[in-house]
Amino acid sequence: MQILIGLFIALAVGFTGIGGGSFTVPALVLLVGLPAEMAVGTAFVYAGVLRLIAAPFYLAGKHFHMRYLWLMIQGAVPGLLLGTYLLRLLSGAAGSPVVVIILGVLLAASSSITFAPKVQYPSFAQKKSRWLPWLALPIGIEAGFSSAGAGALGTVLLLNYSEMTAPQVVGTDLLFGLVLAVIGSAFHWSFGSINGDVLVQLLEGGVPGVVVGCLLASRVPAKKLKYVIAAIAIFAGLQLVWSGSRTLIAKRGERSTTITHAAPRLATP
Repeated sequence: MQILIGLFIALAVGFTGIGGGSFTVPALVLLVGLPAEMAVGTAFVYAGVLRLIAAPFYLAGKHFHMRYLWLMIQGAVPGLLLGTYLLRLLSGAAGSPVVVIILGVLLAASSSITFAPKVQYPSFAQKKSRWLPWLALPIGIEAGFSSAGAGALGTVLLLNYSEMTAPQVVGTDLLFGLVLAVIGSAFHWSFGSINGDVLVQLLEGGVPGVVVGCLLASRVPAKKLKYVIAAIAIFAGLQLVWSGSRTLIAKRGERSTTITHAAPRLATP
């Protein structure tokens, strides 16, 4: 199952540059059964490897904008550190179900942006480039918390608020996601929140998948594919919310039952 998951996600990343975190975390939580924090850490490394393989295809064609990339990194990296800290804090204090619910809400909300009416402002990045780091800050926070967002939200930002062509947007955002994935992977590796066995199986399907995706990217209507990816990501996010809510309710029910049974014992001399 992990090999097939890795293959399909890698195809999406190769075609559009997005989907590495948006798909991987829900799949690892819902299908593989990993804890939320470990799913995020494993997804970070997996997405980083995929983007590292895909990057040369876009670099060779010079489909990227170095200045915009640097400005976005300036804002996203501090956000990434904050998001990673929040994930660690909630995983230790509130428990996994709460993290799963928050991941689902973030994933569904961010993916819904694809279907929102586009507010076109192509000259925004040229005229007000100083705002790019601030716009990238929340993207970094979500990426640190859920490993998702760097691809989907970065693409939405660049498509609507820069003058770049679609290939330049995909290439710039792919490099942007690669930087965040490398930094995020280093943190999660130090935390020990990466499942090596699952990661290897994902890469067995992911490495050939991302190569095929990059080679076929020019032949596939990427815009239509992005809508399909966004719809699946929204569904996966809602599934995470449903799964986390059920687990949380079940745990509270167990606690109340335990307290009810324990009360008479406390009253017995």
